[in-house]
Amino acid sequence: MPAFETSWTTAWTALGAQGDGLAEYRALLTRYAEPHRAYHTRQHLAECLALFEQYRSLAQQPAEVCLALWYHDAIYDIPASDNEERSAALAATELAAAGVPANAVARIRELILATRHAAAPAGPDAALLVDIDLAILGADPARFAEYEAQIRREYQAVPEALFRSKRREILQTFLDRPQLFCCPALAARFEDAARANLRRALA
Repeated sequence: MPAFETSWTTAWTALGAQGDGLAEYRALLTRYAEPHRAYHTRQHLAECLALFEQYRSLAQQPAEVCLALWYHDAIYDIPASDNEERSAALAATELAAAGVPANAVARIRELILATRHAAAPAGPDAALLVDIDLAILGADPARFAEYEAQIRREYQAVPEALFRSKRREILQTFLDRPQLFCCPALAARFEDAARANLRRALA
């Protein structure tokens, strides 16, 4: 997976991390391949990283945004509700151990926590990261349908009626937002498609 390795190594080196970081890199790829995952997988990671490369110029600290993307779903346990917090803690521990400056570690931690999507992102890097994470909502209809099916497989233990009810709440919350995407470039690309996908799913 040369694209993965190039992305990781470039960001790792740019942050001044010690060593080659390959142990951490391989461990993350193993996490994204865990059998209980269907959406939060290497596919999602690859889509995020590819989109980041297209909009890298929007980042103030591109290496920090890139590593935040790498770690943002590092821990994904179902039905745990603290996956982002635990992923952020893992990133902070590993990056600090590698000698990444404390201020950069703190910013990466906060970037990962922004993917809880509980509040408006604070700052341009968080806005870019969150937009990239939500870009699946504005995917073409076939990919969006695949995404919905993947989410259902991750929650296959949840009874159908309960899943539909909770999923409807989540999708409606997104649709009710005045604006889904913060960065003008990503909003222009994904906003209308995302709203169409959400309305179709809710219907």
